[in-house]
Amino acid sequence: RCEKTARWQRNPFLHLDQGGAVMAYYIWIDGSGENMRGKTRTLLRKPNSVGDLPEWNYDGSSTNQSTGENSDVLLKPVAFYRDPFRGGDNILVMCETLCPDGTPHPTNKRSACKEKMDLVSEHRPWFGIEQEYTMFASNGVHPYCWPENGYPGPQGPYYCGVGANRVHGRKIVEAHYRACLHAGIKIAGSNAEVMPSQWEYQVGPCEGIEMGDMLWVSRWILCRVAEEFNVVISFDPKPIDGDWNGAGLHTKHQYGSDETRRRARCHKKGDGKTSKRNTGNTLKLMIPTGRG
Repeated sequence: RCEKTARWQRNPFLHLDQGGAVMAYYIWIDGSGENMRGKTRTLLRKPNSVGDLPEWNYDGSSTNQSTGENSDVLLKPVAFYRDPFRGGDNILVMCETLCPDGTPHPTNKRSACKEKMDLVSEHRPWFGIEQEYTMFASNGVHPYCWPENGYPGPQGPYYCGVGANRVHGRKIVEAHYRACLHAGIKIAGSNAEVMPSQWEYQVGPCEGIEMGDMLWVSRWILCRVAEEFNVVISFDPKPIDGDWNGAGLHTKHQYGSDETRRRARCHKKGDGKTSKRNTGNTLKLMIPTGRG
């Protein structure tokens, strides 16, 4: 029954000509540091670079980022990608948030992260990220396709499994994968995880600040795809109490010259500069540590 909740239907208006205009969907991280917001504006021509994209603004009092007396928060485009939902020349735009005076907003963690990345740019830091997540029914409370009363069978057969009795939500996973490829996100793989209705996808290798931009946009695309199936995506590290698998975000970090990377690939351990761990303050600046 749960698999019939999909409401994916062809939008009869997507084929309409836009008269050369481009729909740009601006995305930002709200005051929670975990949730994303977004809205659309019209561009009169297709942008060739981020510099072609105008700054914008929004009401920060509605996103826990300002007071009602001085509610404007500015949006500064930092990266853009092909829009897999609207198609054509339409785009998704990742943005930083700024105060009215142009300084980074207190909730803007990307700005400080980019400063750190720029300081070590000569070392060309590479990142690969494994993002785990859990699917929930549209109420955000009941795990997707779990029994209405009780729990599914013990963990064991679900990891990288196949079959309707072991895997739920594969259509969402496949749609997300294709949508990321279309957008230009460096998605590298996906697999079912240990707990039923829990999945993982990988992004990377990405260099420098591109790591955070692609991760956040890939998360937005996942949540947007899930909308079409009346499914809620959770990045909570422990979504279900008890003996059920948690959901994390694992980071692989590597830096050095191209020769160092070649040796690392050949010898697995390279010169000791490859690691699978949270890389400390730099990553904490861009990725919330409390969830996924």
